[in-house]
Amino acid sequence: MKRRSVVIGLTAAAAAMPAVGFASSARAASGAATGTAADADASLVFDPAAYTEQTTEITDTTGTAHEVVYRFYKAITYVAKPVDATYQCLNVSVPVKIDGTAVDASAAPIFLPNAVGGYMPSSVANNTGIGGAAFGGGTSRGQLALAAGYVVVEPGARGRSLVNASGEYYGTAPAAIVDLKAAVRYVRFNKGRIPGNVNRIVSSGTSAGGALSTLLGASGDSPLYDSYLEAIGAADASDAIFAVGAWCPITDLEHADMAYEWCYGSNKLPSGSLVDQTISKELSTAYGDYVATLGLRAKGFGSLTTRNLDEYLVKTILEPSATTYLAALSDADRATYLAANTSIKWADGKASFTWDEFLTHLGARSKNTPAFDAFDLSTPENNLYGTGTTAARHFTLFSLRHESGSSARLDEDLPGKLNLMNPMYHLVENVNRHRAKHWWIRNGATDTATSYSVTGNLHARLKQLGDEVSTKYYWDAGHGADQDPGEFLKWIGEVSGYSKSRGAGTS
Repeated sequence: MKRRSVVIGLTAAAAAMPAVGFASSARAASGAATGTAADADASLVFDPAAYTEQTTEITDTTGTAHEVVYRFYKAITYVAKPVDATYQCLNVSVPVKIDGTAVDASAAPIFLPNAVGGYMPSSVANNTGIGGAAFGGGTSRGQLALAAGYVVVEPGARGRSLVNASGEYYGTAPAAIVDLKAAVRYVRFNKGRIPGNVNRIVSSGTSAGGALSTLLGASGDSPLYDSYLEAIGAADASDAIFAVGAWCPITDLEHADMAYEWCYGSNKLPSGSLVDQTISKELSTAYGDYVATLGLRAKGFGSLTTRNLDEYLVKTILEPSATTYLAALSDADRATYLAANTSIKWADGKASFTWDEFLTHLGARSKNTPAFDAFDLSTPENNLYGTGTTAARHFTLFSLRHESGSSARLDEDLPGKLNLMNPMYHLVENVNRHRAKHWWIRNGATDTATSYSVTGNLHARLKQLGDEVSTKYYWDAGHGADQDPGEFLKWIGEVSGYSKSRGAGTS
């Protein structure tokens, strides 16, 4: 028997859910009815009999072990014309028994965790069972979801570092999001063959994977991706998903340098030195112009600008995070913590601090300036926007003109690719009615991998659009933290309507 330790809340079978809207009648037909070989290449038809049965032991959050029997479908190519099938494939895991009791997963949510980190390629081709941790070690969310009675589809995707024999980069933007969309289309096309409710697909990812999960939810059925999807032979089906789980998403990249300096401009590097303050202030000032274009509003704050965005973040996300953390400590431990962290105040059961006090508590920033579009083209994001045999490019005018002069212009293809990779484009400039409407957003409160305003702006915009949003920061936790995985699994059950709880463990 395979043995893995998992922290979960367990749920089981539920009633089928109503369909969601699709971008076109053709996609609606393919999403609402089982596709046939006549509708697409026969290679895209899922074979329900091509599985191995596996057994694993999973421990819930109460410390109780559960035996889970599941069907495992390995390394299925999800497009008809793959560029690299090593990455453009997916694994499917379907629970059939939990603790000896049969599980009917035909109406279960379909959980879609990507394992992308740093916008690098991700493959599931060598997995021999449901995958391990997607980010940062420990138990994967896919294992959690399987034990909760959900169908788990683990997609691989191309990434920025892939180079062919001719020296051409074939995994740079927008390859990763195109592949994840193709995986969703494959699942929807195979409704009835792949168990689970195709109208209740929930994505998950961390860091760059969190950005891709967010983008997948924001851009569902956008026609901007159609030519890319057609080129790889994606199924003729919807790529809209129901809900999004995003941990520390590294996104809104073309504005990320500005956001970073607005947030951390006066914080020193770990070496104790300040970044170039002239460059920092130029970027920080430009961020004000960008935030103004978003038209963000929040209850109790009115219009959000860089004059009140810091207060919004403190009151809406950061102080509640600190309050949750400190309230859980014993009186003695809380007193010790507050004595060592004098920027944080505690009164009447609540934490309080100003933005400047929070930055003092935070300490060092982790990145130089510019943080994402580096002058020397050295960042992962520079590589993400490479093309052809060019490994890395500038993707902001600020960095390009700093290096090449004030008349330099971005390559012609870049503005469109930036839109393809930025969820805010689909939520602000071109509001997508086919987006996911349920969002689980988490971040470590000491994570300086990107600005706090990135998730703050995302949260504010989604709330403004009327979506259901759960956003929290884990106090004093860093990049990739996930401190409430059991709650996430229960949240999926709640927002999807999946019922009949089988033992509610909590994280």
